[in-house]
Amino acid sequence: MPDAPMLRPEDLTACADLLRVGSKSFHAAALLLPRRVRDPATALYAFCRLGDDAVDNAADPREGLREMQQRLEAAYKGAPMDHAADRAFAAVALSHRIPRTLPGALIEGFAWDAEGRRYESIDALHGYCARVAGTVGAMMTLLMGVSSHAALARATDLGAAMQLTNIARDVGEDARNGRLYPPLD
Repeated sequence: MPDAPMLRPEDLTACADLLRVGSKSFHAAALLLPRRVRDPATALYAFCRLGDDAVDNAADPREGLREMQQRLEAAYKGAPMDHAADRAFAAVALSHRIPRTLPGALIEGFAWDAEGRRYESIDALHGYCARVAGTVGAMMTLLMGVSSHAALARATDLGAAMQLTNIARDVGEDARNGRLYPPLD
């Protein structure tokens, strides 16, 4: 893994501005975090937000997905693309030793969205939730300096539970957008 670049204040400000508009819940909740966690969490979440938007808002979600995979690769090579969220994420991922498999699994979950995957059972839906939200819980735990297997497992569970809550809240909106997350069985 290359040396971690510094988290630049101007990149952090750009990430916070992105979240202020695109992720109001996170932006508000982040204010409760101590700065040592809030700043890297803002960088992490901005990159995640860009990934979600790249798939949800793209004319061709598969192209948005390819772009995010390239951005992830570049960040982990220590040569992030020229975007504030990419530079900030690269700095945070490398300095906090976030394994590439975690954001990689998140992007895999986005791929499932891009292909319009449906879930036969609650167990199958849990696999999706673990990817798109459990990974974020695990990454947040690492940002907080906690790396025990038990803590990471509970953080993954919490992230997945929060995603299930979002699914229940957004079932109508998702259906209007052609997505069906509740288990078919």
